[in-house]
Amino acid sequence: MVKQAKRAKAATGGESPIAAWLERYFGLKAQGTDIRTEFIAGVTTFLTMVYIVFVNPIILGKAGMDPGAVFVATCLAAAASTFVMAFYANYPIALAPGMGLNAFFAFTVVLTYKYSWQQGLAAVFCSGVLFFIISVSGLRQYVIDSIPQNLKLAVSAGVGLFLAIIALEESKVIVAHPATLVTLGDLTKAMPLLMLLGFVLIAALNYRRIVGATLIGILIVTAIGLPFGLAQFKGVVSLPPSLAPTLLQLDFSRVFELSFLIVVFSILFVDVFDNAGTLIGVTHRTGLMKNGKLARMKEALISDSFAAMFGALVGTSTTTSYIESAAGVQAGGRTGLTAAFVGLFFLLALLFAPLAGTIPAYASAAALLYVACVMARGLAEIDWEDLTEYAPAVVTAIAMPLTYSIATGIGLGFITYALAKLFAGKVKEASPAVLALAVLFALKFAVAG
Repeated sequence: MVKQAKRAKAATGGESPIAAWLERYFGLKAQGTDIRTEFIAGVTTFLTMVYIVFVNPIILGKAGMDPGAVFVATCLAAAASTFVMAFYANYPIALAPGMGLNAFFAFTVVLTYKYSWQQGLAAVFCSGVLFFIISVSGLRQYVIDSIPQNLKLAVSAGVGLFLAIIALEESKVIVAHPATLVTLGDLTKAMPLLMLLGFVLIAALNYRRIVGATLIGILIVTAIGLPFGLAQFKGVVSLPPSLAPTLLQLDFSRVFELSFLIVVFSILFVDVFDNAGTLIGVTHRTGLMKNGKLARMKEALISDSFAAMFGALVGTSTTTSYIESAAGVQAGGRTGLTAAFVGLFFLLALLFAPLAGTIPAYASAAALLYVACVMARGLAEIDWEDLTEYAPAVVTAIAMPLTYSIATGIGLGFITYALAKLFAGKVKEASPAVLALAVLFALKFAVAG
């Protein structure tokens, strides 16, 4: 046996059979990388996005979902989806339940539209099916090209502003006021102060490019809050909670309602364009982009559509590609092996459910506010020279937090865009898809408010 192993190692240039297989499958040498580099990149990516396993249960818990089950669903959805991206698309991109989309699920679909979370999961699943259809057909490029760039940017920024108001409200930095709707909370109390401290720490650590900066900030302010009773230590490691409360709990009873179509489209809209932006933003350094086109983009989009469907089945909001994957690429990740390592780490994260239960709302709010700031950068790229472009974009962005609804912001954006182009005599600049969506949203507001 020893001699056979030595002969096999010699035949593969000194590599073990597993290392040789990984080299062949992922094409490591062709991409100028190796297993060690891909491992370091995987660790880097995981640490930049692992905060989601702590934040997602808190957000979806607002919708009435079992936090323990959501924790397990988050880890499983992230692991399975990232493995598909690794082995099918061979991209160094990791996936997990998306920030913003989880807030849309909890605060708009469930709390505003009065859907049950089970019906919300059905909408997430349907959006994944539609994403799959447009990914394997020619519809993908049409859909992406038909939506004005400024509205895409406004949606991203608006989701960020929506996350910001959720974070500020959760931590009592802002509170309700009968005359002005909102006002400043009591900043002499520990909760808002610790949230703001956590936000500053996270922002500063990310500026310094500290690996795991967001997670470090969350853990520091959690630890500070323990002596004050603002966080309850529940341990670090244990066997995972049961997935049963959320597994296969989809309810399709409202599938024929107009509001269901609006919800599905809103999820699909954000997912498609966030995913496209992530793919372009992360892969331009890897050599996968040639002449402005991505190699294996179809496989990457199919992986993302699988993520949405699988995540809904196990019990979480839309799972999508993470821009934090750029940190792994920066560390040298070039192939799907980086993503494969990230998937393994998410499986290991299943053992840390007690630590996730220890994280208080103010600590996760600090991470939310940081993500909000990152997403709001899209406002800087809007065309501020054309009033018919930036006015609808501003309406889109500010309507989301002020109406507490991503879908409402998208709808008002399409309606104002179509009308602005119409009355300015520039209706030809609005694609048929935009006009159709504007009419659809107008009918929705007229019928359902």
